[in-house]
Amino acid sequence: MLIYGFQNLLSWVQLALGIYAGVMLIDAAVRREDAYRAASKQSKGMWLIFLALATALLFILPIMSFLPIIGVIAVIVYTVDVRPALREVTGGGRGPRRGGSSSDGPYGPYNGGR
Repeated sequence: MLIYGFQNLLSWVQLALGIYAGVMLIDAAVRREDAYRAASKQSKGMWLIFLALATALLFILPIMSFLPIIGVIAVIVYTVDVRPALREVTGGGRGPRRGGSSSDGPYGPYNGGR
């Protein structure tokens, strides 16, 4: 009974990872090609291939096999390294504020009248 519960948990984890890999594939597809070059990352086509393979492997093979784990590593590398670099190059931050602190005014940092 415990083994079936663990297999059920792994299947849900695999489904979530597959969906996340698909979302990262879409994210990589909508980014501009020149942003990859400007961020000094590999080409857009290479990342699309890596993420498409990772997504397919996560939906086809069981998670405890070797290839889906490599796919998960590729998705993690895209998420923590490539995606933030692309967002920085294209200015895809949240809101109009780009850098600085929350106390910055239109003419520079606010120092409290000191």
